[in-house]
Amino acid sequence: MKKIVISALALLTLTFATAPIAQAQTYRSEAREARQDYRIHRSARRGELTPREYRQLQRQQHRIDRAQRHAGRDGYVSPRERRQIERMQNRASKNIYRKTHNGRGYY
Repeated sequence: MKKIVISALALLTLTFATAPIAQAQTYRSEAREARQDYRIHRSARRGELTPREYRQLQRQQHRIDRAQRHAGRDGYVSPRERRQIERMQNRASKNIYRKTHNGRGYY
């Protein structure tokens, strides 16, 4: 009985010990994504984005979300995965700037 309890506790500890590693490695990218999402919503409220531009930017953010979930699924985000997510976020940031400063808007 003791062996079962000890092994169950060890398994539980191991499970919870590896989960924060993946979260810590994607925290920076998730914080950046939250800032980008704020920029998108703020621009939409101000009328700087057309509805189509808004949908495109939201779709791009959704793809970044999916890539983050996929990268953290195994509990470890490799440097290659981290670079890929960062490149996606760089591209999204440029798109947000470009679409909010293109002179079109929804008024």
